[in-house]
Amino acid sequence: MVGRWESFKLFAMKAHSATPNLSFLFNPKSCAAVCATVLLASISSQAQVSTINSAWIDGRVFHDIPGATFTPVNNYPSSVSLSESGVSTTNNVFANRDVWYYSNNGGSSAYGFGQGDFFTASFNITLTGNNPNNRDVEAGFIFSNPSGVFGGDCQVIVSLGGVVAQFGGPSYYPFSPAAGGYPGQGGSTSNYPAGATYAMKFIYTIDPNTSKPAFEYSVNGAQAMGSPGNPYFDLGGPVGNAGDWLGGYLQVQNDPNNPNQSGQAVFSNISITPILNVPEPAGMLLLGLAFVPLARSLRPRNR
Repeated sequence: MVGRWESFKLFAMKAHSATPNLSFLFNPKSCAAVCATVLLASISSQAQVSTINSAWIDGRVFHDIPGATFTPVNNYPSSVSLSESGVSTTNNVFANRDVWYYSNNGGSSAYGFGQGDFFTASFNITLTGNNPNNRDVEAGFIFSNPSGVFGGDCQVIVSLGGVVAQFGGPSYYPFSPAAGGYPGQGGSTSNYPAGATYAMKFIYTIDPNTSKPAFEYSVNGAQAMGSPGNPYFDLGGPVGNAGDWLGGYLQVQNDPNNPNQSGQAVFSNISITPILNVPEPAGMLLLGLAFVPLARSLRPRNR
């Protein structure tokens, strides 16, 4: 009986004889060069994050109350401020949302993240507003995902109602008692008090336990965890589709009974750095390296 490896050898030999362009499989030097190319492509992709140099502001992503006043101030990376005032109408509408996104072209457009653009992003968030009727006023991280491939928009937020939570994308995590499902499996924080400054961190990396792309989140040093000791939230699909943009947002819900309804989010100490030691995709390089010893064993020999 022909074993699995013998079957593979026979298949590879036939492919080699039928398709001369596959000869590199039998040349360890060529195969190693291919592996190096895979590695360099991975590093090049990851290094693109280091070109981020600015923020692009996309006002009125939600534009339900056009009579409100939107005021942005962009001093990236020291701070970005988004403000809405007069968010009030008797029309049956929801909210205004404004977003800033990381940019690598001086703020002309958002940076589109690729599958291998692993990063650590962070900022401090301070949220204030005139919200006497406890409508939804929230701000924080947003990783937009219009395709829904990795689970839809992924957000880490604080709200004037005290909520500190992560939701959307691949996961949900309640950081504070005001968030549903509290407590989570990992760290926790107090309910958010208006005007406080909370530190947020968002990481895109590889889960070493599954070799899948994953997100990590923390607020004020409290780490979100899907299970005790596991901070990785694996994605349902890869980053790298159109509109996969990362940044911060402000959302102010309409209050028909408060003509002075407002909210202001100040993002300070904004940072994003590439994680350069993560291969992309996780198994690609290992697969390529496996061809080197295999190529030696499959290499035709003179009879």
